[in-house]
Amino acid sequence: MSQTQFFTSMMLLLGLVGLTSNRKHLVSALLCLEAMMLALFMALTQISQTTNNTTTHTQPLILLTISACEAGVGLALLVASSRTHTLSHLKALNLLKC
Repeated sequence: MSQTQFFTSMMLLLGLVGLTSNRKHLVSALLCLEAMMLALFMALTQISQTTNNTTTHTQPLILLTISACEAGVGLALLVASSRTHTLSHLKALNLLKC
């Protein structure tokens, strides 16, 4: 296992552990999701560099676009929830209430 593969897998694992353990604020959950998406981006970039297939070169860009859209939606939800509930705690947000 190379050093880049080790760091990528550790980033993904730490993002997953952070997402499962730090469930207090919405901002920390969004940051853990972004760390996981960055680890996936690094893994896809490494795979596309090692293979000489031209179809794998666009996959990291597609993932980066999807993660940017996910970050935008997450921040929009954060702003909307802070305006309505004045809190960013995940326990205060109940999806079943309107």
